[in-house]
Amino acid sequence: MIMGASACLGYAVGRVLTCVLVLALAGCTGSSPAAGTRTRSTPSSELVVPSTVSPTPSAQPIQSSGPPASSAQTAALFVPGPDGLPAVVDAGPRDSPRVALTFDADMTPLMLRRLDTGEVASYYNEALIEELRRLRVPATLFLTGLWMQRYPDVTRQLAADPLFELGTHTWQHRAFTADCYGLAQVPASEMLEEVTQAQQMLDELAGSRATRLFRFPGGCYDEAALRAIAPSGMTVIQFDVAAGDGFQHQPDAIVRTVLGGVRNGSIVVLHMNGGNTSPRTADAIGPIVDRLRARGYVLTTVTGLFSS
Repeated sequence: MIMGASACLGYAVGRVLTCVLVLALAGCTGSSPAAGTRTRSTPSSELVVPSTVSPTPSAQPIQSSGPPASSAQTAALFVPGPDGLPAVVDAGPRDSPRVALTFDADMTPLMLRRLDTGEVASYYNEALIEELRRLRVPATLFLTGLWMQRYPDVTRQLAADPLFELGTHTWQHRAFTADCYGLAQVPASEMLEEVTQAQQMLDELAGSRATRLFRFPGGCYDEAALRAIAPSGMTVIQFDVAAGDGFQHQPDAIVRTVLGGVRNGSIVVLHMNGGNTSPRTADAIGPIVDRLRARGYVLTTVTGLFSS
C-alpha cells in the first residue's frame, strides 16, 4: 500500500538484528528512537503468518514476473501527494500473491576504511547476486553512493541485467532522524544533497535504468525529512518484512523470519554487502525463493507489485 505522506515507518520485524547491523556500520552506540521521532510499528496481526498457512497462493508456483520498469514508468506509478511530499510505500496490493525481495547495499566511511586496511575483503556479495541470477529472481537493489563509487563496474553490470531494478539509499548511509539505531545523523541542511548526490551517481552509471526509488537508512524518517527531500522527486520505498540477515550466522533463522512475516504484497528487506555485515544472506536466499515459489508467490520487483 502507499502510505499517507505524513506516515512514518520503522523496523518492525527483525528489529534487534537490524539494529546490530546499523550500529556496526556506524561504529557507535545506539539507542531507541527519541520521543518525537515518528516511526511505524507493524500491527501484531502482521508480524507472523503461521508456516502452515499460505496466503491465497495460486494452484501452481509462479516463477517470476516481467522485467523492471524504466525510470519514466516508475515515475508514472508513484505520484506525490497533494501536499507535495513524496509517496511512501511499505507494501504492494494485498489481493495478489506477489512479493518483492529487495537488497540494500550499505556503505559508510567506516566501511570504506575497513576495505582500505584489508580488514574486510569486499562489501559486494557477488555470491548472492549470482544466486539470484541462477534462480532467475527479479529484485530491487538500493545502493548507497559510496558503494557505487567503490564498485562502479559492478553497478553498471547490475544496471544492465534485466532482472534487477536499481534505486538509491543515500550517499553515505547517514540517518534522517535522531537516534536511528546509532547511525550518524545528516544535518537538515544536507538532507537533500545526501539524496541527490547518490541519485546523480546512479544516473551516471545506470542511465535509463536508474529509477527514482529511494530507501531511508534504518527505515527512519519524519515529516521534516520528507519535506527536505521532496525536491528530489523520489518515491520512498520502505518494507513490511525485515529479514534480520545483519550479522546472522544461521541461514535457517533468516529463512524462518522471511517466511513467517511474508504475505501478499510484501516488500522484504535484506542486504547485499556480505563481508562482516550480512555473512549468510547468500546461503539463505535459495531456500527463501524455493519456499515462496512453492507457496505460489510471484517474485517481482517493487514496481512489479503495482504493474498489471
